[in-house]
Parts: sequence; structure tokens; C-alpha cells
Amino acid sequence: MWERLRDKRMANKIVTAEEAASWIEDGMTIGLSGFTRAGDAKVVPLALAERVKKDNKPFGVNVYTGASLGSDVDAVMAEAGMVQKRLPFQADPVMRGKINEGSMMFVDQHLSHTAELIRQGAMNAIDYAIVEAVAITEDGMIIPATSVGNSNIFVDYAKHVIVELNLAQSAELEGIHDIYTPASQGAREPIPLTAVDQRMGTAGIVVDPEKIKGIVLTNQLDSPSTIVEPDAETAKIAAHLLAFLREEVKAGRLPENLAPLQSGIGSVANAVFNGFLDSEFTDLTVYSEVLQDAVFDLMDAGKISFASGCSITLTADKMQYVREHFAQYRDKLLLRPQEITNHPEIIRRLGLIAINTAIEVDIYGNVNSTNVSGSKMMNGIGGSGDFARNARLGIFVTKSIAKGGKISSIVSFVSHVDHTEHDVDVIVTEQGLADLRGLAPRERAVKIIENCAHPMYREQLTAYYEEALARGGHTPHVLEKAFSWHVRYALEGTMLEKKPALT
Repeated sequence: MWERLRDKRMANKIVTAEEAASWIEDGMTIGLSGFTRAGDAKVVPLALAERVKKDNKPFGVNVYTGASLGSDVDAVMAEAGMVQKRLPFQADPVMRGKINEGSMMFVDQHLSHTAELIRQGAMNAIDYAIVEAVAITEDGMIIPATSVGNSNIFVDYAKHVIVELNLAQSAELEGIHDIYTPASQGAREPIPLTAVDQRMGTAGIVVDPEKIKGIVLTNQLDSPSTIVEPDAETAKIAAHLLAFLREEVKAGRLPENLAPLQSGIGSVANAVFNGFLDSEFTDLTVYSEVLQDAVFDLMDAGKISFASGCSITLTADKMQYVREHFAQYRDKLLLRPQEITNHPEIIRRLGLIAINTAIEVDIYGNVNSTNVSGSKMMNGIGGSGDFARNARLGIFVTKSIAKGGKISSIVSFVSHVDHTEHDVDVIVTEQGLADLRGLAPRERAVKIIENCAHPMYREQLTAYYEEALARGGHTPHVLEKAFSWHVRYALEGTMLEKKPALT
């Protein structure tokens, strides 16, 4: 323990999770470390939920995080009914249910915006920051674990700090963090980052030791990622994307080692990234939020030379392998705060290739990545908006159908718009790829229908588009039929039109 807790001034601050949880009162706002199940506060939130259930009295707090949490923390807090408002991202089915029934408020934010809003004082002030660490240095600096997320901004602006010192997390993580916090807007210098592997900040989170109220010792690894293995369809998506990138290199629009890559959270984006394994591309770099299995597979294959991210989120087997062989990755990794990994200034400067996942895409290139059937929240926009609007190439990937063909991912009009057609450069499904750059809406519609829609829906999409064309307009629509696909699915269980029976 003393190798991790090196600031001996903190020795008298060690408390149990239950004691730390007892300090949190009804109506407070807490900021929890964690980004996509990595480096999250694990025991104090659960102790708080147990206290709430035991007391059986009205109790509610606002919960800010970096992104989704592991260890069932979101589920347990939701079941305890203790969360008044949650932001900026979640991915738990229990919490999702509470949000969609309206018993919990959810603020779906761009992941680069949360820190700015806290800095501006535009949201509830944070009473307690609860952050996981692998060490506290001799001078009191907090060394994060497998994610940074919003931990630095939470610590900066919270009234009190509770540190979960996790002895199960590898001590070798110390040294891979680069903590840089911009000044307030209007008094800010340009962020001095011009290369993926460049350091510009401190090795940990600087904090006034007096602000740390308690230290809770823990011994629990991150929850493993739930991504699934690549399949035939994601392999086809990857093949279409790789063919496109080869043409970009051939045309001189990209260098041979492409440009820094960003991949969104989830199985499809990770599987597409995995497609680089069997490609000719080498000396790749990554500037992303989450470093998933595919990043480490590509490092092992000698394809990626450096990866900068906000968290390391791995499946169980890959997590164990990386822990046991971390020395071979240390010099190829940096973890930064999410307002830096997702900062528009840096994304634009580095010229990223951003690959994110869509729930559905319409014939003009608008993308829905959050709300099923227009109103049922899945997880949140995450960082996809930060990247899509500012990247050199804003690419969205999705399978062309879902639910065995009952749902088309290419629709006449998306039921919720997260990314407008102005921010979307390329759409890829297993059917093909549509390069939308420089195309007018009518050109986009034809290309998306022909290249990306599943054959079982192509005729239906074409019929809608032709009817819309007859009405005219820059972006032709048949308004009374624009959402008929979603209405049909709600009523009949399929988006596919029934053809008249032959007589």
C-alpha cells in the first residue's frame, strides 16, 4: 500500500467505503471517474446505493461521469432510485429503462462539452469528486488508473475529493497519463499539441492535499468490455472502408500511413478497426477516446506505432494479456482527459479519420446514433459529434439491416438527428460505401440507396425518393410518409412494406 500511497500526509485519511459514502447528502452532485467501464469509481457509489436502500427514505443525487461505468454501478444506482440526473453518457440497460420511462433525467452531451460547462459554472456545482487512482505521489498528485475521463475537471471544481486507491490496477499504469487542463475560455492559449505522441501536461492530477477528504482502499479490476467478435458482415464493412482508403492514398489525399485514426465505442467500430490487421497499412497512429481490443491487436501485429486515448477498455482475455505484458505497450500509449481527446481544435489540426457507429442513416446522410424510433435513448451521442464535425473524414458504419431484416438501417428520414448531413462524409454498410463529399442532396440519395441499402429495402427506398422528387425541393421529402417506416415497425413489427397479393 505504501508504494501506492507515497504521500504520508494522507495516512490518516484512509476510511471505509461506507464512511466515505456517509458524507454524501440528499441533493448533492457527485462526479465519478470512469470512461467506458474503465478506471471507474467502484466501491463508494455502491456503498452509497446500499445506504439509500437500507434507509428507505427519499434520496437523490446528480451523477456526472466521463462516460459509462462498470461494476454494475449505474444499474445499482438506478435500481436504488437515487439518481436525479445523469450525464453525459451511459450504457446500462437498467438505467436506460429508467431514463426512457421518465423517472430519471438524462443530459446527453458531447463528451468534450462537460468540462467546459463545469468550468463555466453552468451546471450544478460538484460536491464530491470520487476518482479511482493507482497511486498518490509524494507531492500529493493523483495518478489515474485505466481512464482519465473528466476526473481532472471533477477534482479541480469539486468541494471535496474522495480517492479510491485501487491496488488491483497495475502500478505500471503510472507514467502513461498526460493531464492537461485548458484555461477558461477567453483567457486560453492554443492547446500545444501537434502530434499524437506528444506530451504537454503532468503525469497525474495536481490537487491541494487539503481537498482530499478520504482515501478508500480497493482491490477490484475493471469490468471487461462486452464487445462481440467480428463477423462476416463487419468484415465486409471493413473491406469496403479499406478499399476507399486505398483510393484516397492513390489520389494523394492521404499519406501511405493514412492519418491518425479514431474509432467509436462498440462492437461494429471495433470490428471495422480489426480489418486493418490483414491490410498493407503500417505505421498507423490512433488519436481516439477508447482504446479497445483491436488497437492492442494492431500493436501486437506491428501495425500501430502509437495510440493516444482517454481509456483502455478491453474484453476479459485481452485485459489479462495486456496486464501481463504491459511493458511492451508502455512506450506506445498515452491517456488524456476527454476534453483533450475530443477537442475540436486538436481533431481538426491533426486531421483525423473518424469512424463511428450509426443506429440509422437516411437517404440524405443524416445520422441517428442515440434514439431508437426517435425517442428511446440507447446510450448517448458520446464523442461521435466531436469527431464527425471536425475530422478530416467523418465516417459512419452500420449493418444495413437489424432484427433479421425487420429493420432497415437506411431509412427515408432518420427518426432523430444527431449528425446532420453537413457533418457526414462517408457511409459504410456491408452492402457498400457512399462517399458523400461534394454531393448535393439528390446525388447523396441515389448513392446511399444504391450502395448502402439492403436489397430487400432498395425498391422501397427508391419508390419513396421518386415520389418525393415529384414534389420538388432541394431536399425532397414526402412529409406525411417520412416516418412511415418507423410507424409501420411499431404497428406491424417490420419496416418492410407488404406487397399486394397476386390475383
